[in-house]
Amino acid sequence: MKLHRKIFWTMAITVVGICAVFIALTHYVTQRAVGASIHAARAEEAASLASRLSDYYANHNRSWEGVARLDLLASIDRDRPSLLVLDEERRTVLHQGDSPPKQIARLGVREDLALRGEPIGRLYYYDPEVAYFNKIMIGIPISVLFVLIGSGLLLILITLVIAYRLSRWLASPLRALLPPIERLGRGELGVQAPVDANDEYGQIASAFNRMSAKLGEAEKLRRNLSADIAHELRTPLTIIGGKLDDLQQRGRPVPPETLLPLQDELLRLNRLVEDLRTLSLAEAGQLRLNKQDADMADLARRIVQAFEPLAEEKGIAIRLNVSTDRTILFMDPGRMKQVLVNLLANAIRYTPSGGTIEVRLENDADRRLAIAVEDSGIGIAPEHLPHLFDRFYRTDEARDRDGGGTGLGLAIAKQFVLSHEGTIEAESRLNRGTRFIVRLPYLTVP
Repeated sequence: MKLHRKIFWTMAITVVGICAVFIALTHYVTQRAVGASIHAARAEEAASLASRLSDYYANHNRSWEGVARLDLLASIDRDRPSLLVLDEERRTVLHQGDSPPKQIARLGVREDLALRGEPIGRLYYYDPEVAYFNKIMIGIPISVLFVLIGSGLLLILITLVIAYRLSRWLASPLRALLPPIERLGRGELGVQAPVDANDEYGQIASAFNRMSAKLGEAEKLRRNLSADIAHELRTPLTIIGGKLDDLQQRGRPVPPETLLPLQDELLRLNRLVEDLRTLSLAEAGQLRLNKQDADMADLARRIVQAFEPLAEEKGIAIRLNVSTDRTILFMDPGRMKQVLVNLLANAIRYTPSGGTIEVRLENDADRRLAIAVEDSGIGIAPEHLPHLFDRFYRTDEARDRDGGGTGLGLAIAKQFVLSHEGTIEAESRLNRGTRFIVRLPYLTVP
């Protein structure tokens, strides 16, 4: 059953149920009010007769025998009164007056007879005036019932029309969302749904659009990943294959130094495969970490010292600035060393001669240790910044792969930082330099 029909039937059943309960309660209350009014009209006479009958029953050994000798109507100052007395088994024990017993029971005033709380019978008092009012009063609940039923049916009809329109209106945003969902299910990743409202439906549509866009981006990354892996493998394999063909065609002994290019390409392949394996394990949360309390300042100092000869060779000034004495972190020193080595290697690669590189350690506003690697190099264009940490992403596609590595370094660095519950981000301006900031929490041994 469609949603708008479920809403419609739910509202319809609710309205019908409310109307039915209202009609029943109104009819019940009206009947009770009419009965109370009729009884109040002859309450004095009924109470007097009931008292005399109860006394008679008590004085005659709890028996109605001989009660017909009582002239109960003589004390009643009404026109043509009648009465009917029934015992506890609803048998007639006394009938006085000209009116038939059935008429007395149907239109008369009823009074229950009791002796010391025990029921002993029932009295019906009747006169033409009571009968007249009783007929009128009996007609009132019936008239009210018919009026209530008629107005209730009209109200139900109007409400059902409104409920139907309202249910279709409530379900219309979902009907608009169904086609994009079906298209997404057929594989059209990235499809977008219209967002025409700011309510919960609009939030659902916006969430769907975000999810669809992310799925589209993931599919694009998957295709690009396959192409990038194929490209990365094709280059060394082509070199190896060409070199082997050349050696085979020469038909002469192969000097050992001739095999060095082949060894370099094999090392490149091994490094690529190992990087892919490490990145896959990190993204799956299965990377093994050997965490321990370690001094990040000491680790950064040793890495900076290791890069100083390369920096001096390029004419680059490199320095370390530690502005906090709280540098002990619970971390895997080996993994964090890979992160800093990657960031410093990139900084040296893209900083021209005469430039500077600074590594800073300071306390972050969120009570984390911030490690910043900032250079004065060529910078990165704004359109490249969101993709810096993607697999195989290079800001310069024409750049020689020997100078650019495999394109996995920053992706691996990001996963290493995330595995330490930290964050990494990049800021850059063209021709002004780039700054990478790693923030790590001060965690203790669990």
